[in-house]
Amino acid sequence: MALNVIKISRVSPATQLVDPLILPLTFFDFFWLKLNPTKRITFYRLTESSRDSFYSVILPKLELSLSLVLTHFLPLTGHLKWDPQDHKPHIIVLPQDSVSLTVSETEADFSLLSSKGLRHQTELLALAPELPVYSDSASVFTLQITLFPNQGFCIGITLHHAAMDGKTVVRFLRSWAHICKHGSMPQDFHLPMLLDRTAINVPAELESKIFQLPLFLPQDNENLRTLKFLPVKNIDDVLRITLELTLENVKKLRERAKTGSTRSDLHLSTFVVTYAYVLTCMVKARGVDAEQPVPFTYVADFRDRLDPPVPVTYFGNCVLPIHISSYKAKTDSIRDLSSRGVESIWELYEEGFKKIERGTQKLIVAGSNKFKVYGTDFGWGRPVSTENISNSVNVLFSLSERRDETGGAEISMCLKKCEMDVFVSVFQNGL
Repeated sequence: MALNVIKISRVSPATQLVDPLILPLTFFDFFWLKLNPTKRITFYRLTESSRDSFYSVILPKLELSLSLVLTHFLPLTGHLKWDPQDHKPHIIVLPQDSVSLTVSETEADFSLLSSKGLRHQTELLALAPELPVYSDSASVFTLQITLFPNQGFCIGITLHHAAMDGKTVVRFLRSWAHICKHGSMPQDFHLPMLLDRTAINVPAELESKIFQLPLFLPQDNENLRTLKFLPVKNIDDVLRITLELTLENVKKLRERAKTGSTRSDLHLSTFVVTYAYVLTCMVKARGVDAEQPVPFTYVADFRDRLDPPVPVTYFGNCVLPIHISSYKAKTDSIRDLSSRGVESIWELYEEGFKKIERGTQKLIVAGSNKFKVYGTDFGWGRPVSTENISNSVNVLFSLSERRDETGGAEISMCLKKCEMDVFVSVFQNGL
């Protein structure tokens, strides 16, 4: 897809720091240090999207509101630093720091790229900027706004997952949108964000265990203390599609799971039902025996599980990935973890990590159907679509609520063409 870069500028917070801000990373941040950055694109259709109206009205409002909201999310302007003499990396924000904003144009088909149908992953990735990453330094956040003349525009964000999790990202986007539309923040957003790391109460010995994982061990004389991401597979022939489960679909799948299980304690939320269904469809599409154990990963949120609970305004990560490798591809595989503490979850993580053979692909979910990602109206209407388009060495799909219905879920999936055809057929026939 041809892109014409109009400008690359820096957007500073409306209120700048006087002294440098150094933000330590926590137990929950370290997991994401070397995993590829999070990329999200959000499309907005415009009734008046000429170049004149975009550059004279829309873009200035987006830039001004971005400057205002960054005052409440200062770490987004900073960098991750891992100097050779430091045992652990940290985030540092200097008084002069700012966020890189790329403004571009394209004559590509807005309706196609913002649709739920098959699209090339490479074309979607062109709408999200690259994140500058070096061995000892990495940007936290970059932005790209792309105009589709007489059609609409797209906001693409790329951020380092070690800086914050999905719940924090959505809070930032919704805050930015509200300021742009209304000129101020509603009181229930409770800004600025809490930066105090003492809010994370986790046993100290768990942190040291993270750096013993293969992810952090040096390979081929590689420096252990590096912020460079792990390599990802070639994506030239990869397609993306967005599939939907209606509220009625979820109800029927829930009843089917109850009927087919001998357990009486099944936790069948929309998230669990959706993930279980995607997992079983993937197993069928790849011709794997449903009785065979399959590896998969999902994420547990610990905000309400720590003692004391983590405030909703906390800036950072408070999620932990769960590796499962010894369960069959059935709904029973995804269990209710609400009673488990962080030590127990860590044991489950280590157990799953050790059992997965090197090079084995896992099914990983990103996002949640409770994030309200469609609640980002900048003043020109709700998004036409919004997707997490991150790359992964594994099979990654993202989950969100449906745009036009309460309940149900949207599933954004990325696969090779040959796999996609089979997966979509299995998914639709299974309903």
